[in-house]
Amino acid sequence: MDAMIIVWILLGIVVLGALFVWAAYNGLVRLNERVNEAWSDITVQLKYRADLIPNVMESVKGYAKHEREAFESVTKARTSALGAKSVKEAAAAEGALEQGLGRIFALAEAYPELKANTNFLDLQQKLQDSEDKLQAARRFYNNGAKNLNTKIKTFPTNVFARKLGFAVRDYFEVTDRAKIEKAPEVKF
Repeated sequence: MDAMIIVWILLGIVVLGALFVWAAYNGLVRLNERVNEAWSDITVQLKYRADLIPNVMESVKGYAKHEREAFESVTKARTSALGAKSVKEAAAAEGALEQGLGRIFALAEAYPELKANTNFLDLQQKLQDSEDKLQAARRFYNNGAKNLNTKIKTFPTNVFARKLGFAVRDYFEVTDRAKIEKAPEVKF
């Protein structure tokens, strides 16, 4: 009889352990998919913004033909942002793009006719809406990455999470904060 009780206790422990691993694995999958969804949202917003940028630049070019350097830096940064393969690459490209766009909009301030142009104002508003959506998508991504990373790093899921193929995710952070916080410099 005592042997039978020990067998049932051991069986109960194995079943509880299996249930725990099953629940933890499903939780990791759910968090991982949430982060993947958030990254997808970011890439959609980046693409939309990248599609708007050439229109904004064309509007400004008509007024500020001599500002070739500013346009080239935005074009280069846009290309880098579209070609980013990882969160770190995207964050680095975003910093450069935000700085370049700030310079383009600072240029626009110097041309009252451009500031009054309804097409430019519409593009500027769409770009601002895109930036707002992108900021929300970044926050959602970073929150999902934080939750997933926490679950991967905390006991007892840390014992098997990496063995099951779950990896810590990078946060979407601007790499050179000082660069984008500095006001764009415009010379005439």
